[in-house]
Amino acid sequence: MENFNQIFTLLAENEGIGLNTDILETGIINIAALVGILIYAGRDFLGSFLEQRKTSIVQGVQDAEGRLEEANRRLSEAQKQLSQAHIVISEIKNETISAKKVLLESDAYQAKKDLTTRFSRALATFRSKERQIFLEVKEQIILLVLKRTVARAQQTFGPKERATALITETINKLEGDLL
Repeated sequence: MENFNQIFTLLAENEGIGLNTDILETGIINIAALVGILIYAGRDFLGSFLEQRKTSIVQGVQDAEGRLEEANRRLSEAQKQLSQAHIVISEIKNETISAKKVLLESDAYQAKKDLTTRFSRALATFRSKERQIFLEVKEQIILLVLKRTVARAQQTFGPKERATALITETINKLEGDLL
């Protein structure tokens, strides 16, 4: 803080801040001479340094352009390979779809064949059972008819007198028809 106060004290004593127009006192000529000497003396050194820098920059730009061209070439090759890969993928998809269709048709044909075989077997079994049931029913009907016939015959021919009378009557009718 003390230095800060001293600055204001010095400014107040010297009557403020002003521009010094005395060229010799300010040292501008010295600075200009120094810059001129540096340029004259360092021209060869600075020129060769700048030339090397320019060469390295040009070389760097050329290398970058070469890498850019190589990258563009690789990009175009990669794009070609990508398009070829897409074509191969679409061909594989088409082949897969075709193979699936063939397999499904084959499976459908095999399933149809299996169902036809099973249906034929079931139909044959059904017809066999139907015949068996028909024969059993027929046997039972015949058995029932025979039982009823035997029962009626026993009722009709049960008493011997009735059987004898019926036989005699039938013989008489037959004799009359024959004569």
